Amino acid sequence: MERTAPSLTGRGFARPRNLSPRSSEALVRRPAAERDGLPLLIEAQAPGLSLADWIREQGQSLHDDLNLAGGLLLRGFEVDSAERFRAAAAAFAPQLLDYKERSSPRSQVSGEVYTSTEHPVDQPIFLHNEQSYTADWPLYIMFHCQVAPLEGGATPVAANRLVLRHLPDELLERFGRLGILYVRNYRAGLGLSWREAFQTDSRAEVEAFCAEHRIAHAWIGDEHLRTWQRRAAFQRHPYTGERLWFNHGMFFHATSLEPGLRDALLRSVAEEDLPYQTYYGDGSPIEAQTLATIRSAIDRETRRFDWRVGDVLILDNMLAQHGREPFRGPRRILTIMSTPYSSLAPADVPSTPSRLALGGTA
Repeated sequence: MERTAPSLTGRGFARPRNLSPRSSEALVRRPAAERDGLPLLIEAQAPGLSLADWIREQGQSLHDDLNLAGGLLLRGFEVDSAERFRAAAAAFAPQLLDYKERSSPRSQVSGEVYTSTEHPVDQPIFLHNEQSYTADWPLYIMFHCQVAPLEGGATPVAANRLVLRHLPDELLERFGRLGILYVRNYRAGLGLSWREAFQTDSRAEVEAFCAEHRIAHAWIGDEHLRTWQRRAAFQRHPYTGERLWFNHGMFFHATSLEPGLRDALLRSVAEEDLPYQTYYGDGSPIEAQTLATIRSAIDRETRRFDWRVGDVLILDNMLAQHGREPFRGPRRILTIMSTPYSSLAPADVPSTPSRLALGGTA
């Protein structure tokens, strides 16, 4: 059952520090951050306040709030275009990223600004940490609402620190010891093609990318690429030092697909040919009960809010998971990713076997 989000109203106001003359008299409602109290709602109380300018004036204090809360919801600021969204994102974390090693279809709006995942509107997107299956993921992911849906369409969030508390020690020990093996198949008409996922027409460039990022691969045919990569189930936060549950083990597992779609896929292809599938790092299957336990832990800590036009959501991608509800009516949410983990700390990236062996013999 969905857990009702805590009230985001009835808190105090804080005057922005050193605002530009245009907004020097504006008030910004900025409550104190609470640990894992995401999203922390920060509201402009006067029209015309530039979010990029305000973020620059707040400096490190906004990052401190994010490290504590896990997510910031900035509302009522003047963010009415992709360009202003990009300016605000760059003010917060200037290392904006292109979308590589893709797992979902997105359209590039301009520069590093993309649409959110273009997934069927009647299907949910389970909560996940963006690109946690890679060897180098974005520390921050930011969203901007240009068109709010008529119904549904929220971006639910969950605090990873709280999710971890609901996972039993035996489960954590097993994933910590074995890691996770991700198997992906890229081919047109069944998930993403390798050209779309890697944003190139060159097989040599794909192979170079795989070698650099410790991804094993096999060309099954000219238009069919299979990859597999072993990744850790936990990573350490570069600023807080916490060891966090951070992976796509449940999200990429076939049981996370809509049942009708999953059954249709398994009737048409073998399990090893699915667009995505996950195993323990030794190639053995992840038990159904284990996956159910992980889903339950995430569900217990899921929070939601309704989008308003102009909203900007900044998430620490290691502290907070995000997803998407089904929706009705037009919806346009833009996305920016920023700050590669590799620029801050070395990732825990175990070796990947050169031969794909499933069933526990990797």
